[in-house]
Amino acid sequence: MEFFRDITITIDEADFKDPGRLMKILHSHSPKKKGSCYKVRGTYEELENLYILLSPMRRQYIPATHAQISHQDEQALTAVKSVDVSAVVMLYIEQRCAEQLDKICGNTFVIETQPGLGTVHSNPSSTVQVTFRPRHVSIHPVRADFVRQQFITFYQRTASDLQVTSVSVSPHDHKDLQRRFPHLLFKPSRNRNEETVTGPFVHIVKLKEFLLQNTKSSSKRPNKCLADTPNSTSGPSHSNDPEEEACPICMEPILKTEKKTLQCKHSFCRDCLKQAFDYKPVCPTCGKIYGIMKGTQPDGGKMNVTKTSSSLPGYENYGTIIIHYDIPSGIQKEEHPNPGQPYEGASRTAYLPDSPEGRSILKLLKQAFEQRLIFTVGRSTTSGRNNIVTWNDIHHKTSTHGGPTHYGYPDPDYLSRVRDELTVKGIK
Repeated sequence: MEFFRDITITIDEADFKDPGRLMKILHSHSPKKKGSCYKVRGTYEELENLYILLSPMRRQYIPATHAQISHQDEQALTAVKSVDVSAVVMLYIEQRCAEQLDKICGNTFVIETQPGLGTVHSNPSSTVQVTFRPRHVSIHPVRADFVRQQFITFYQRTASDLQVTSVSVSPHDHKDLQRRFPHLLFKPSRNRNEETVTGPFVHIVKLKEFLLQNTKSSSKRPNKCLADTPNSTSGPSHSNDPEEEACPICMEPILKTEKKTLQCKHSFCRDCLKQAFDYKPVCPTCGKIYGIMKGTQPDGGKMNVTKTSSSLPGYENYGTIIIHYDIPSGIQKEEHPNPGQPYEGASRTAYLPDSPEGRSILKLLKQAFEQRLIFTVGRSTTSGRNNIVTWNDIHHKTSTHGGPTHYGYPDPDYLSRVRDELTVKGIK
């Protein structure tokens, strides 16, 4: 998971003493002008250097040394608005995405979370406040804001791909599963033989496929356990041949007569691959799509579209597309977590700008809805409740305002981001 490095800032020429010189400096950055404001796009480093270059030209610029800055001025210079985020997502980011957080903060900032994340799983719907603290007084305010923007973008992409589920696992298998699936976060739940698992959708799928295959293998070979490895010699089906290829699904050597190799060059046992494709037509190793992907969205839902002339922040020249989703309650099928049990339906509203790109995304979302990919049945990451209709991993804007952390606008990268999410599912 990579965060976006391109950032857009707005510069008002009214804040500068010499608008002509300002334009000459901005010329190399290909600015877009609207009224008295210039919009400049670039990398974090490029825009930080630009800010440093322009600072002496500002009308209220007063150079100061570290010793000349009072405590009150220090707070004003480094003040950055905090961000309210999901505690579940933040716990995952802290424990599984430490490297990305370090890249965002560098050596200049510290990210603090209040309250602590120790009680997340007892209250999955809780939110926490993320604050950005500079390590040094001399940090430029614009740099602090860039750090905040980078964090929000990274958080949003992580949250849109994250799922929370429960799996039946005996306590002694915990370490083995964590070793096999390092991208997942395993936490004991109230049920002693269950664990709450948080992680990206594709890795959750791989975990469930592994557990399903292991259960079937265990019924055939009672002595097999989760800790078995492809090179193990316990059991008649294993071989010491170093050239023998192991199936990534069942972890057993692939018989030549049963080998199936996909176009992406990954090989599996034919029966294992068939079972995986019955669930989803993607390569279990790399995620390449084969055929049309169908989801587990309950039947009977409706997707209605209306439009209004009012605009969304960031799209002031366009109206708004309003999408109304309605998924009725029903009984779970074999494709759902608890077949035979009832599930609670959902009604959701989402918003798109009525721009050419927004209308293009709407067509893709309609296709995704027809392929049952927008919703699924599972556990809500906001309320923690099970057996309800929840969003799948295609992100929607459910608010017109509030910015990325409140699933609203403005968010200049949203349309390209959701297009990427749809592309991963074969919808282009």
